[in-house]
Amino acid sequence: MKTEQLVHGDYVAAMFSYDFVEGGFDLDEVERIRCGVFDEWTSAVARSGVFSDKEVAGVVEAWRRDPKLLLDALLRDADEVTRRRYESAWEALDRAADPLDSAVVGSASILV
Repeated sequence: MKTEQLVHGDYVAAMFSYDFVEGGFDLDEVERIRCGVFDEWTSAVARSGVFSDKEVAGVVEAWRRDPKLLLDALLRDADEVTRRRYESAWEALDRAADPLDSAVVGSASILV
């Protein structure tokens, strides 16, 4: 039960959401999470003493499969404007990483 809540962000949100949002918008952190660089979050969960090593390993594996789970958890208690700002940044990074994005392909074909 605890592992599932950890993976789905309930505990992560409770522990870190306020501090994450209170720190102000951080595009670098969005990029790090999106790229799977979340060692500081993993360490914080492990150091909390609330979770077993197995539970921490489970959440890290879930974050590796879908890093957006971590961002969603961190934004759980954020206001709508903040959440949209982070979501927009994530989507922009997705578009920039996808060379076959329809907006990019469409603009290139117009230039040809």
